[in-house]
Amino acid sequence: MTAMFVNLPVTDLERAKAFYTAIGFTINPQFTDHNAACVIVEEDHSYFMILVREYFQTFTDLPIGDPKVNPSVSTAIFLDSREAVDSTVTDGLAAGGAEDRPASDYGFMYQRQLADPDGNILEFGWMDPVAASQGPEAFAAQQA
Repeated sequence: MTAMFVNLPVTDLERAKAFYTAIGFTINPQFTDHNAACVIVEEDHSYFMILVREYFQTFTDLPIGDPKVNPSVSTAIFLDSREAVDSTVTDGLAAGGAEDRPASDYGFMYQRQLADPDGNILEFGWMDPVAASQGPEAFAAQQA
């Protein structure tokens, strides 16, 4: 089995859980306690572990940065449609997230950046299925 867990530091676990459920993810209660919550991004494959900063610090001897000031990672999640991207970002903004950059529309690909309340950056995107399977040039040829 292959699974990916992205660990994200948060200052308020309950606020973070509310944010991530507002944008459509669910929490796995089996791997959730007062220090951390397991956010299911894609069942049996992709997860966020949202960890209170003090607990996150136990995973490294290096100081933890503040993602609102010095972001060091952006996690891209691709959805099934442009509308799903817009809906997810709208829900995230209503739940305390921030969108500091305008949407990027490349024709074959559409992306919006959403920061969670702690500043962790999520990129929600959609890519035309032809471009995803054959490359952007195939999309351009299809449009001609």
